[in-house]
Amino acid sequence: MKPLDFEKPIAELETELEKLKNKAQGQDIDMSDEITAMEGKLTDTRNRIYDNLSPWQRVQIARHTSRPFMLDYISHVFDDFCELHGDRHIGDDNAMPGGFATLGGQRVVVIGHQKGRDTKENLKRNFGSAHPEGYRKALRLMKLAEKFHLPVVAMIDTPGAFPGIGAEERNIAEAIGFNLKEMMTLKTPTVAIVLGEGGSGGALGIGVTDRVLMMENAYYSVISPEGCAAILWKHRKHAPEAAEAMKIAAPDLGALSLIDEVILEPKGGAHHDHVQAAENLRHAVNSQIHALQQLSMDELLDQRYEKFRKYGEWQGE
Repeated sequence: MKPLDFEKPIAELETELEKLKNKAQGQDIDMSDEITAMEGKLTDTRNRIYDNLSPWQRVQIARHTSRPFMLDYISHVFDDFCELHGDRHIGDDNAMPGGFATLGGQRVVVIGHQKGRDTKENLKRNFGSAHPEGYRKALRLMKLAEKFHLPVVAMIDTPGAFPGIGAEERNIAEAIGFNLKEMMTLKTPTVAIVLGEGGSGGALGIGVTDRVLMMENAYYSVISPEGCAAILWKHRKHAPEAAEAMKIAAPDLGALSLIDEVILEPKGGAHHDHVQAAENLRHAVNSQIHALQQLSMDELLDQRYEKFRKYGEWQGE
C-alpha cells in the first residue's frame, strides 16, 4: 500500500524494522533490544502523525483508493443484500447501488455511492458521481422503505454529482432538489453515513436524514478544497488552506453540530483495517436506528425538520 506524503516517515521506519527482523532471523542474531526500540519509535511516530491530522491530510485519507467503499461495507456489515436496479424513467446507474438488506436481524433499505479502484471499475461506477437516474432510483428505494416501514441507510462517498451534458439534459438539479424535498417528509427512520468524500449536492441528494454520521477521516463540504482554492486563491495549490478554512473534517463538523456522530476509524484510516472500520460503522448505525425507532412518527418528522432548520443559524459575538 503506497503511503501518502505525510506517512513517509512511518513507511521508512517500517522498512527499517523489517530489515532488523530479517537480519536477526537470517543471521540468527539476538537483536531484540534494537527491534523493541524501533517498534517504540514507530509507535510514537504513528501516534504523533495520526493524532494530529490536518483537514487536508484527512481529505487525502478520504480519497485513498484502498479505503473501503459502499459495497465493501455492505459485505461486512449487512446480510442478504438484494440489489434493485433502475429508476423507472431512464435506466440504471451503477454509481448509486441500492436495495434491501438485513442489519442486526432487521430488514432495511440501503443506498449509496460506489467508486471504483481501477480504471475499468471507475468507468463502470462513473468515479462515484451519480447521474439523475441514480438519485431517482435512490428516491424510488426510499419510497419502498416508507411503504414497508423499513429504516433507510444512505452511504455517501462522492466528489459530487456528475456535471456532464447528459446529466444536465436529464435534469440533475431537479433530481437532487426533488430528493431534498421528499427526504424531509419521508415517514420512516433514516440514517446517512459519509464514508469518504461528501461533495456538494451530490452528497446532500441522499443526505437529508434523521441522523448524519461521518467516518473519522471523511470530509463533507459544499465544494472540494481544490475548487474553493481555485475560486478564492486562483490556484489549486492553496487546497490545504481551503480545507482548513472551510471546516470540512468530521471533528470540526461535529463541533459545529452539523453532524450527529463521528465514527472512529482504525489508526491511520479505514483502509488499514476494513473489518474494524465496518464493525465501528455497524455499531453506530444500529444504535442510531434503535434510538429513532423509539420516536413517534410526528416526533421523528419534527426533529428532522428542526435539525435542518438549524443548519442556517449563526450567532455573532
